[in-house]
Amino acid sequence: MSEDIWGYKPSAGYQKGIDLIGYKVEATDGSIGKIDKHSEDVGSSHLVVDTGIWIFGKHVLLPAGTIERIDTAGETVYVNRTKDQIKDAPEFDEAKYTGEPSYLEQFARYYGQPHM
Repeated sequence: MSEDIWGYKPSAGYQKGIDLIGYKVEATDGSIGKIDKHSEDVGSSHLVVDTGIWIFGKHVLLPAGTIERIDTAGETVYVNRTKDQIKDAPEFDEAKYTGEPSYLEQFARYYGQPHM
C-alpha cells in the first residue's frame, strides 16, 4: 500500500495549528528556501515553498507526505526530495489553485501518487 502524499506523516512531528510560514526548507542535499504558505486541509495538505534566488523566485508546492521531520526549535522543515526534484516540479500558480478543483493532480502525478 502506498503512502498518502497529501497527509502529514505521524513521524514528521507536525501538530495541527503550527504556523510553518517562514520556516526554512531543507532538501536531502541542502537548503531550498522558505515556506510561503501551508495547508492542513484533509486530503490535500501541502507546503508552498518560495525558493528565493536559488531558482529565480519560483514557488513550488510540496505535498505534506514529502516532509520527513519538522524542527520547531530550529524553524526548519526537512523533506525527502532533492533540490533538483523540487526545482523540476511544476510551478505553483495561486490562481489555478483557487480556481481549478483538479489543480493538485499535476503535483500528485509529479510526486508519484494520483490525487483521490
